[in-house]
Amino acid sequence: MLTIEIVSDVVCPWCFIGLRRLSTAIELVRRDIPDFHCRKLWLPFFLNPDTPPEGEPYLPFLVAKFGSRERVEAIFERVREAGREYGLEYAFDKIALRANTLRAHRLIHWAQQRGDAEVLVERLFVAQFQRGEPIGDLGLLAAIAGECGYPADEVAAYLASDRDVELLRAMEAEIRAVGIRSVPTFIVDRKRVVVGAEDPAVLAAAIRETIARG
Repeated sequence: MLTIEIVSDVVCPWCFIGLRRLSTAIELVRRDIPDFHCRKLWLPFFLNPDTPPEGEPYLPFLVAKFGSRERVEAIFERVREAGREYGLEYAFDKIALRANTLRAHRLIHWAQQRGDAEVLVERLFVAQFQRGEPIGDLGLLAAIAGECGYPADEVAAYLASDRDVELLRAMEAEIRAVGIRSVPTFIVDRKRVVVGAEDPAVLAAAIRETIARG
């Protein structure tokens, strides 16, 4: 089965759109190859690696990064416009904190050891961009895991420990070491790389070319 690795961060708004565009691309491929199936595997990327463990105010960080409130609002509107095509409504005004995403990445990693984590990843994006929930919070992450069918108590104990902390940091460092600097990035069966939340047609072409190469 073909594997699509998705390098992303749950505080990246374009990664949410990228997930929708990938799903559309897969449907395009299935028009030609009805029995096409793939495995999605998420790889960690820390968009803001300097974020304090407890997080920090969201809007002031963005204003400092982009230079003005007006520029930030223009970026928000561009994302909203791109998201609407895929049924996504962003609620940036609800986001109070810029979260440290190490725990969220650990949770995704933990879930992937147990099967497909797409439902969980989707829910984390909803928490961040549609509900404004603090996705660095241990209790919230355990509750989200419970909503997605995982044992919340087991997840809470895992996240409260330091298990896989260094592993996730090493994985992220390895991703950067091979030259990946932006997200989302899609790695198709370790043969093709598509950088950015590209149009579904571009992603579908990469998938078809990978299948053709065998």
